[in-house]
Amino acid sequence: MTLQVLRRRFTVDEYYRMVKAGILNEDDRVELIEGDIVEMAPIGSRLAGCVKHLNELFSQGVGQHALVSVQDPVRLGERTEPQPDIALLRRRSDYYASAHPGPGDLLLMVEVADTSADYDRGVKAPLYAGAGIREFWLVDLQGQRIEVYRDASPEGYRQMRTVQRGERLSPEALANLELSAEDVLGPQI
Repeated sequence: MTLQVLRRRFTVDEYYRMVKAGILNEDDRVELIEGDIVEMAPIGSRLAGCVKHLNELFSQGVGQHALVSVQDPVRLGERTEPQPDIALLRRRSDYYASAHPGPGDLLLMVEVADTSADYDRGVKAPLYAGAGIREFWLVDLQGQRIEVYRDASPEGYRQMRTVQRGERLSPEALANLELSAEDVLGPQI
């Protein structure tokens, strides 16, 4: 006998109605991925420190050329609204108060992984590519490297480059912002 499991996939609107109804709390560490409500890993001090460091680094580096968004929702479709650690957004006069940013608003998405690199690489990278996010960085704290994904297509990113300590990188949309891997990874602990 084969047991068939039925899954109920939620839309972004239903997801927000659950918050309004008190089923989910604004402070719950969850995100909506392809209709599934996914619990996010707890934020350890190493990851939190890296995100704070990147926020400062990007805020100083992009100036008036972009907005830096930290762990805020990004709407990628009817059933997907992740909360990337860092997103560089096109500037908008309302600072996205009228709606969360979508794929066309994103200059760069960054996920910082202490324990979630496999998930970010295997689930989020293809998801971001399929949504047309032009560039995605995976900051792998355990591996001490940055994976730079570019040239999005529905099948995934066509280019992936690994950047190690001692090397430099720049977001494609902000080529004048040149960073060292040490800048991005922070101090070795």
